[in-house]
Amino acid sequence: MAQEPKQSAHAFLDSSWLSVSEGQLSIDVIETAREIIVRSAIAGIQAKDLDITLSDDTLTIRGSREHHAQTQRGEEIHIQECHWGAFSRSIILPAHVDSRHIDASLQRGILTIRMKKVEMQKQVHVLDLEDL
Repeated sequence: MAQEPKQSAHAFLDSSWLSVSEGQLSIDVIETAREIIVRSAIAGIQAKDLDITLSDDTLTIRGSREHHAQTQRGEEIHIQECHWGAFSRSIILPAHVDSRHIDASLQRGILTIRMKKVEMQKQVHVLDLEDL
């Protein structure tokens, strides 16, 4: 039985599949009886570097994280999973929210967005056509 040639570790470190111009945030979306809460870990960002918009039921978070460290001569990057540069994330919210009641805070690298839910009429009234 012939053995397949071993691949070097560098073959697995080819990050060409990661060459995305814009990164995507990881988020948590929590729904309570009264609000929708969106959380994201965004290290290295200040509140002034974020742009948060709500359009209909779509929440979009945009920003940019600058990388100030440069690779020195003789250094070789083996793994680079952290995204540096522009990032964004858009999600369709699981419920309607009141755009006048949205609070966003950034504390210790955790972005928390709280949105008050809007009560929607869920009951459908049925007309009895025979009574008309």
